[in-house]
Amino acid sequence: MNDPKKPLLNDDNTLRDHFLGWQCKVRQLAVREAVGRPSAAMRPRAALEDGTVVAEALTVLILHHDPAADADMFRHMVRRTQDPRLRHEAAIKMLSSVYYQYPGEFSDVLSALFAADSPIAEALYAAGRCRLTFEQFSQLYRLPCRIAGVDRETPAWRATYWHNHAFNPSLPGSVRILAFTPDWNAAEADPDPRRP
Repeated sequence: MNDPKKPLLNDDNTLRDHFLGWQCKVRQLAVREAVGRPSAAMRPRAALEDGTVVAEALTVLILHHDPAADADMFRHMVRRTQDPRLRHEAAIKMLSSVYYQYPGEFSDVLSALFAADSPIAEALYAAGRCRLTFEQFSQLYRLPCRIAGVDRETPAWRATYWHNHAFNPSLPGSVRILAFTPDWNAAEADPDPRRP
């Protein structure tokens, strides 16, 4: 299995840092102006290396370098009330304050939650690699990624699960979480922040 924690970076982190800053901005907009509804920039197209599109819009999360506190916070929100509206309001309030203020606090490893029997998750996991294409506001990113399963006992699994649960009270009973680790050496952006 690929190690999603091991970065694939050259010495120039400009593209990665620009991507994470952009992701934080679009996520702030989503929680402040669209009550948390994922925008196009948060839902990349996922294609296999041969070009086969597996998902037109795959909702992905960005997680803090250490997501343990986030996992606890989202779990507390969900367990505090059975009212989905109150859960949603609490998540929006928290995410719209300072959560996305500091892009440097986020890992570049993306996560996505699927039903345990999802054919999309199975196809991605079996391939081991894919290309995620993000596009919104005249900005485009193409990120070749390694794909790995996320262990249920990890903070990344818990943060992804509870974050999704705060917004979706009808999550399936059994889920599968995948991690996508970008290969920044092969990534592309248009416009490219590395060019003057």
